[in-house]
Amino acid sequence: MKFQVCKRQAFTRLPKCAWIFLFFTLFFLVLFITNTLEFQNKMKTISIFSRPAAVTLSTDMHYDFCKLKPLSPKEAQEEDLLLESITWPETPPLSFPLSLEKTSDPDHSTFTILPKRGGGQWRIGDKLEVMINMKDFQGRPKKFGGDVLLARLHSPTIGAGVAGEVVDHLNGSYTAVFFLLWKGSAQVQVTLVHPSEAVMELRRLNREHPDRIFFKSVFQSGSVTETTTCNICLRPTQKSLCNYTDLHTGEPWFCYKPDNLSCDARMNYFNGGYQQSITTMEKLFKSGVNLKVSIRASGPAGVTIFPRMKGQSEEKSSSEESGPSGYYYQDVWRGLGGTKIRQFNTSSAITQCLKGKVIHMYGDSTIRQWFEHLTATLPDLKEFDLNSEKQAGPFMALNFTHNIMVKYRCHGPPLRSTTVPAIEMHYIANELDNMVGGSKTVVVLGIWAHFATFPLEFYIRRMMSIRRAVVRLLSRAPDTLVVIRTGNPKSLTCFLHSSTNSDWYTLQQLKVLKAIFKGLNVHLVNAWEMVIAHHLPQELHPQPPIIKNMINVLLSYICPEKDG
Repeated sequence: MKFQVCKRQAFTRLPKCAWIFLFFTLFFLVLFITNTLEFQNKMKTISIFSRPAAVTLSTDMHYDFCKLKPLSPKEAQEEDLLLESITWPETPPLSFPLSLEKTSDPDHSTFTILPKRGGGQWRIGDKLEVMINMKDFQGRPKKFGGDVLLARLHSPTIGAGVAGEVVDHLNGSYTAVFFLLWKGSAQVQVTLVHPSEAVMELRRLNREHPDRIFFKSVFQSGSVTETTTCNICLRPTQKSLCNYTDLHTGEPWFCYKPDNLSCDARMNYFNGGYQQSITTMEKLFKSGVNLKVSIRASGPAGVTIFPRMKGQSEEKSSSEESGPSGYYYQDVWRGLGGTKIRQFNTSSAITQCLKGKVIHMYGDSTIRQWFEHLTATLPDLKEFDLNSEKQAGPFMALNFTHNIMVKYRCHGPPLRSTTVPAIEMHYIANELDNMVGGSKTVVVLGIWAHFATFPLEFYIRRMMSIRRAVVRLLSRAPDTLVVIRTGNPKSLTCFLHSSTNSDWYTLQQLKVLKAIFKGLNVHLVNAWEMVIAHHLPQELHPQPPIIKNMINVLLSYICPEKDG
């Protein structure tokens, strides 16, 4: 009987207990859906440009996981032309396991001084040509190009030297061309920096392991701290990313987001280390075997240079196109074409040149060297203690009597340095855009060493960004002096040195730098040639005699010799 009543009610109206059950069912269903959506929203990564934010990398990737600054169509075309202009010759792939038998061997290779065209004695103003023939470890001639070679003509007894231009004939032979610029005996020196096979490995490393030097940041809120990895090349993981792309320049930088802290909690930036086990080609980078090894002469290694003949035309070199930017004579750098290099041999002469000037130095430690040289040389230029980190700065030195200010600041990331406060990581383009400029303002730039492990596009885009800022600065203050220091060759003794600071990387950057700033009212200090031409060992931070000559070039731009 009761069953029948309930059956009838099921088709007419629900009992009170059923309505209560349905209400709670719907309530918990809505609550579950709301919590699920809220959780998913928290897990999503978004890009917010007004503050550091958690982001995911877009599909616009270079080398699979490097997020580079986007380019306009015009800039993209320029980048393509730049990359095409510095294309390096391809080398046939090596067999595995690696054998050096078919790779370039400096011990079997030779160079030969070619006879003077038209015969006769070598004289100042002539061009000396040297043929370089590369052979492998079995003594067989190489059939293709791509070796990295440096050439120098020098006279140690009189402190003279000049860098040579090396031309690759793509068949295993090369020509080194030297301008003869002083009289007396002169010796040719040719050095194999890398065999062509090693260049292929260096290129592979920048494609597949651009993150081999990695960077870290500490995040802190109260007593809670976390450390994560940072880079423009961060391999995809399940982690979200903090986006520190600069709002003004668009320069990208990312860190893996901490698990329990916000992106706003970033405190600092530092070099996190170097990846191991990234190559099986260490044999291609052996000091004394195929890394920075001199090549012997097959005949005489030197020539005797006589004075210029009466009526002989004086052949001038252009620093950009046809020859060297300068040479050493009696250990003093002399420029060729353009500004005459003056000698500032006393602190009073330097002080007089800098009187009333503000010198802004931006870049890496090779620019910091210049700041340190000036503060060490000028007793009245006193460094003001900003309580800055010893390597990265910022630094400032003042001479109140003569109204001189010299400032140094490191460039923005990447920077292989000790710990730097995140707030001190400034991009050069932003610094230039915040500068008034004028006839009392000197800007000195040097950006190269910390970009070697990245795709070259990263360096190109950073230089384009700085160029735009330089153009804006010179537009509003055309009498501002802008000087750029190039990179220089350095000591390489093992694979680690080569994979992080190879001269091949620096040479590519040098070509790009010259092309990007060509035609602008900026001055170059060609550190590449100044280090090659000098008799002192090649080092990342050149020794004081070379730095002194570089400073003389800088001061000659600031205080050029007056006509008459």
